Amino acid sequence: MNITILDDYHDTVRTLACFSKLAGHNVRIWNDHTKDVDVLAERLKDTELLVLIRERTPIRAPLLDRLTKLKFISHRGFYPHIDVDACTRRGVILSSGMNPDRPSHVTAELTWGLIIAALRRIPQEMASLKAGKWQTGVGTGLRGRTLGVYSYGRIGSVIAGYGKAFGMKVLVWGRESSLARARADGYSAARSKEAFFEECDVVSLHLRLIDATRGIVTAADLARMKPTALIVNTSRAGVIEPGALVRALRTGRPGMAAVDVYEEEPLLDTRHPLLMMDNALCTPHIGYVERDAFESHFAEKFDQILAYLNGKPINVVNPEVLGKAAD
Repeated sequence: MNITILDDYHDTVRTLACFSKLAGHNVRIWNDHTKDVDVLAERLKDTELLVLIRERTPIRAPLLDRLTKLKFISHRGFYPHIDVDACTRRGVILSSGMNPDRPSHVTAELTWGLIIAALRRIPQEMASLKAGKWQTGVGTGLRGRTLGVYSYGRIGSVIAGYGKAFGMKVLVWGRESSLARARADGYSAARSKEAFFEECDVVSLHLRLIDATRGIVTAADLARMKPTALIVNTSRAGVIEPGALVRALRTGRPGMAAVDVYEEEPLLDTRHPLLMMDNALCTPHIGYVERDAFESHFAEKFDQILAYLNGKPINVVNPEVLGKAAD
């Protein structure tokens, strides 16, 4: 079978132990990135099985309609970048394992690293030392301060545990179901969304990006934060109102941000406002980019391919396609 893997930026997939699952198949791996439909249509014209890495490339009707040989897409996690209806219309099976009970510890670890790095000014102090200078300022510790966790889910609950271990007061905000889980685990819920942003020294966002959460963190929310506060976003850029974070950092409320996600990715514009700010710590969406996580992610994607080839597809998002095939 002709299998294509898109957007393997650092040519990692072929080095994974699980890559052997695809032995005997014709596998093409692309290491660059493009959203150009014409380019993608040419690259994927002979592809029968497509493997996607996160949400890096949109797979929508204008592209799908040109991929006449495509039969199966293997993905893991949520799929806002995939036109499921177009897949169904074209008879393309989409398999995507969700693993609802498995937290992304590597994303939580990066989040905590960003918190410490931002508050203790680690990037600035490293740059100062490399420039032949000594200390440039005074950082901020964690013990005794208030950590705000926005959405107490798989990652948010891990972050809350980290905060507790570091001696922080943990305050949670989110939907009522999220608050109920937090209370059951012994954490406090904020009195209101307004109080949450006003009282927290660190706010960490862990919301899934759906229509209901797009822009849910508003300019008014950010304006309520302390000038000494830090906001951290390792979820999706779209949960913050467009342009609001840059404006807030310029006005000094909050005083700092640490972000791993952007509206347009990959972010290659070195003049992007966030990259120009000393009070913004920016990383290139590396929350999940860790070898063990890659092994887990791709093992599941490749197992989905093997199940499909054995005639028993798993984690099927659009099962109505199976009915059509049976007919």
